[in-house]
Amino acid sequence: MIVVTGATGNVGRPLVEALTAAGEEVRAVSRRGPAPGDLSDAASLRPAFEGASAVFLLLPPDFRGPLEPVLAQAAGARVVLLSSQGVGTGRHPAVFEEAVRGSGLEWTVLRPGGFASNAFQWAESVRSTRTLAAPFGEVALPVIDPADIAAVAAAALVDSSHAGRTYELTGPALISPRDQAAAIGEALGEPVRFVPQTREEAFSAMTGFMPPGVANATLDILGSPSPAEQRVSQDASRVLGRPPVFFADWAARNSVAFK
Repeated sequence: MIVVTGATGNVGRPLVEALTAAGEEVRAVSRRGPAPGDLSDAASLRPAFEGASAVFLLLPPDFRGPLEPVLAQAAGARVVLLSSQGVGTGRHPAVFEEAVRGSGLEWTVLRPGGFASNAFQWAESVRSTRTLAAPFGEVALPVIDPADIAAVAAAALVDSSHAGRTYELTGPALISPRDQAAAIGEALGEPVRFVPQTREEAFSAMTGFMPPGVANATLDILGSPSPAEQRVSQDASRVLGRPPVFFADWAARNSVAFK
C-alpha cells in the first residue's frame, strides 16, 4: 500500500494516477478526501498510514511542524519527501529534510525548482485579454512539469534503490516569462502579449494569495536567481530514463485552461 498525501494537488493528483496505472495499491490522503488526514494533526493520519509500505509527504503551505510525529505514524514505511530547491540553495530552512533523514526510515528527498503550473496564475488574463503580466520578463529559470515530479516520486516510492538519495528536479531548459507567454500563445494558436510588471506591481498582486515574506522571497528568486537556481539538473532524466517535459509541451497539454 502506497500512501499519497496532498493527493488532490498539482503533484499529488498525477502521482496517484501514475501509481494506479502501474498497478500499485494507492491510498489518496487529503484533508477532505475519501481517506482524510491532516498533517498538522498527526493522530488523524493513523488510519490512513496503517499498513503503508511507502508514504509520499507533501507538506501544506501552512504546516509549521514538527514533522517527527507525522513520521512516527509512517513507522516501517519508505518516505518520499517533497522539499524544494530552496533548501539546497540556502533560501529555505532544512528542518523538515533533517527530520526525515534522522527518522530511521528509508527516505528519498525531492527538491523541485519552479513549477510550470505556476503559469495558471495568468490563465484569467490570457483568457480575457490575451495578455500575460509578469516581472523580470527576460530572467529565465528551468521550470518543471509537476507530472515529471510525480513520475520521479512514483519511481522512488516503488523502488528502494532510490533510498538515501536527494534529487534536484528541474525542467530541461531555461525559459523566461516572456518566452512562456509566447509558448502559451503557440499552444492557443494566437498571440499572447507579454506585459512587463515592476517588482512593486508584482508584489501587490502576489500578496493577494501569499504572505508578504513569501512574496518577497519568491520575487528575489524570479529577479535575481543564483547560478544554482538557473542550473538545469539531470536528476529527473536519470531517474525517468527520458528528458523532462519542456514548458511548451506543458502549455500544449494544458491549453484548455487558457482558452
